[in-house]
Amino acid sequence: MRSDRKEVRASKRWEIESEERGRLAPYATLSAETRGRRYPEEDQPYRPAFQLDRDRIVHCTAFRRLEYKTQVFVNHEGDHYRTRLTHTLEVAQISRAIARLLRLNEDLVEAIALSHDLGHAPFGHAGQEALNELMAEHGGFNHNMHGLRVVDHLEVRYPGFRGLNLTWEVREAIVKHGRESFEEVPEEFLPQCFPSLEAQLTDIADSIAYDNHDIDDGLRSGFITLDQLEKLELWRRARSVVEARYGSGLSERVLVARTISRLIHEEVTDLVDNTVATLEAAGVHTLEDVRRAGRLLVGFSPEMEELREEVKKFLFQSLYRHHRAVAMAEKAKRFVRALFREYVRKPEQLPPEYYSMLEEEGVERIVCDYCAGMTDRFCQEEYNRLFQPFERM
Repeated sequence: MRSDRKEVRASKRWEIESEERGRLAPYATLSAETRGRRYPEEDQPYRPAFQLDRDRIVHCTAFRRLEYKTQVFVNHEGDHYRTRLTHTLEVAQISRAIARLLRLNEDLVEAIALSHDLGHAPFGHAGQEALNELMAEHGGFNHNMHGLRVVDHLEVRYPGFRGLNLTWEVREAIVKHGRESFEEVPEEFLPQCFPSLEAQLTDIADSIAYDNHDIDDGLRSGFITLDQLEKLELWRRARSVVEARYGSGLSERVLVARTISRLIHEEVTDLVDNTVATLEAAGVHTLEDVRRAGRLLVGFSPEMEELREEVKKFLFQSLYRHHRAVAMAEKAKRFVRALFREYVRKPEQLPPEYYSMLEEEGVERIVCDYCAGMTDRFCQEEYNRLFQPFERM
């Protein structure tokens, strides 16, 4: 019997790369023109370079740990708050949407988004601050540089090299994430040059994601209220659009969900429109033009910047500096400090894979690596194991 099923043929890597050349903007980063990897590898038959990066990131240990790392609220505070993993997925989703509108490389954008927080310590910024203080005389702790260390050195998954052997473009984006000045960037990553548009838009998508989901989580926690949000022009605009479309009888849960969705829509629309205008005004035609532009080219209009700044100030004062949030952060710092000092005092307590690196890199850096890799939950359990007298070892 003859089958009516049509033959399905997999696209070869070179076909995908050719399609990119025809579809993407002339200033996009092409997979076929990557600056390469630290260790030479054969090209994959079906996956271009940045797709391979994305897949390696998703399957690495550091990515899985993001599920139990704090965004704002510690994991045990509730199951519905964002974690570092759900935040990362939201950044990837927003980034890809923007990249498609700007005709940039979606695979590169997704790889950058999925890797941008791999270097975060447990308990969010509180953990980072504690480690930076503890490492002040030993090179400090910066989550961007630690993220590079994770993908270049700490992940062990391949026989021929340490790390994930990601492309130069993804590694550059990790190092330059969130920066406006690149003076402290290693020479390997061209501190005199601005990053790709893919890296720039992912940084801003990160900001869009955390501002808006912090509003959502802040409302859920009761740390902020709808009445407080009504003082913000950007919130009032979005809420008015939602009520004009759906009526004023929405439940609070639906109103909040639709308003936050509208906020993201407004910010993405402004970002895309303003970036297109900026690229045209700057006469940008190539990736090299982007790198030599002397400024970031992906950004909001001045009006939207002002509106977003009002939101950021509100979140800082009412959510991040809420007395319960401060108490959680200080408690987290105590966990991290105690563990760090105990491991430095007696490094023989470290797991063998970390203890074996002490002579090569020094006790403080290896203890920092171990502590930074911990999830919130593991950090708390390890604290109990080491300091509670009746806890089993």
